[in-house]
Amino acid sequence: MFTQTLALLALYAHTALAVQPLVIQGSNFVNSVTGNRYQILGVAYQPGGEAGYKPQSGEDPLSNGDVCLRDAALMQRLGVNAIRVYNVSPDINHDECASIFNAVGIYMLLDVNAPFSGESINRGDPESSYTASYLNRTFAVVEAFKNYPNTLLFFAGNEVINDVPTGANIPPYMRAVTRDLKNYIAKHSTRSIPVGYSAADVRDTLIDTWNYLQCTTTGDDSDPSRVDLFALNSYSWCGDSTFQTSSYDTLISDFQSTSVPVFFSEYGCNKPSPRIFTEVPVLYGPLMTPVMSGGLVYEFSQETSNYGLVSIASNGSLQLRQDYDALQGQYNSLNLTAIQGSRAENTSVTPPTCNSTLILESGFNNNFTIPETPSGAQDIINNGVSSSNVGKLVPVTNTKVSQVVQGTNGQTMDLSITVLADDQSNTPSGQTSSTAPTTTTSSAPAATTSKKSGATNLKITSCALLAVGFLAVILL
Repeated sequence: MFTQTLALLALYAHTALAVQPLVIQGSNFVNSVTGNRYQILGVAYQPGGEAGYKPQSGEDPLSNGDVCLRDAALMQRLGVNAIRVYNVSPDINHDECASIFNAVGIYMLLDVNAPFSGESINRGDPESSYTASYLNRTFAVVEAFKNYPNTLLFFAGNEVINDVPTGANIPPYMRAVTRDLKNYIAKHSTRSIPVGYSAADVRDTLIDTWNYLQCTTTGDDSDPSRVDLFALNSYSWCGDSTFQTSSYDTLISDFQSTSVPVFFSEYGCNKPSPRIFTEVPVLYGPLMTPVMSGGLVYEFSQETSNYGLVSIASNGSLQLRQDYDALQGQYNSLNLTAIQGSRAENTSVTPPTCNSTLILESGFNNNFTIPETPSGAQDIINNGVSSSNVGKLVPVTNTKVSQVVQGTNGQTMDLSITVLADDQSNTPSGQTSSTAPTTTTSSAPAATTSKKSGATNLKITSCALLAVGFLAVILL
């Protein structure tokens, strides 16, 4: 009987714990249980780049549990609480990877589009690509991820508007896709999952894109074609820059009246290299946190564009790059208790009413009439995607990383994940860098009351004890 109790306890410990779904209140992400504001400390996650997206062979960035376990352990150690994944297949099972990232308190920001034909809006010919077939695929992505509590949001588009000519044609289609996704989620998800847009940080189009997408045609935030959030891919801070030199001050001035959360969906200029990430304390400091909701560093794995925090070999072994240690040092300097533990302000913001005066750039679309949902797509919205792959959390029974992982000094690291307590998201742990003179580095240190300590330090001991007592009563 005692053996049965322990077996059930082990199952409980690895399945009952989950992050709390986040909600949007005004211009903030908010923990739905604590009411505290949530700041994104994330990384872009697309191992192998576009070449890592192979739906025909059942592969995408969230399809291999062993790989996700390795990377989740390193992200937990780093202090990451969110990943952005660009290309996912709705037909692949993601339960293991999603459950691993959930267990370590990491949320997922997911693009519904992908690089193959028919999987995104064609900026050169949006009308022909906005079809029921295209929307069916985006809805299938929603189905695949809607039941994971750590699915934070969906991006309806990424840099589809990147100059004035695309600003003339694309904006109505971005609002239309947003509307269709939000209507589908409202009918087929048990919770509201935000939908937004990731913009190119191009001065000629950025503010007009934000205004076009955040405004309302109904006079309030009930307009389904209005984005729930707005993000930008920004690389203006390079090296040892400043708030003014990087033009971060201009961004804060531009977005200070935002009615939706605004954050960096990519950041981390790679010149000079290795990076030193001096923008991190500013991004999470008093100059920016009143307006911005954090950001995601580009990117986790080293690809041809040379932005990686880690280098991954073809056999699955991995070595940390100096960028990883530099980012960890900057994260460890943050007072996350103040950042993540504060009550949200600006929780009720009236969105601007859509009208042509919001648009400043000549040639950018200032007509807010958007395309009707394509023929056949409304039936899919009403009835759901047929034969859909609906994800669910599964037990995380293995916590030990099996691949060889080396620090920047070449020493092998002993890595495992630490399953966090219910409602916890990951935070920087205050650990030393990978160059510390030890060959064993746990993914979470002993508990501490330092301001740098966070959810990574919280064990499941109390939950386990409660479970033991509860199960003992049942089984005895």
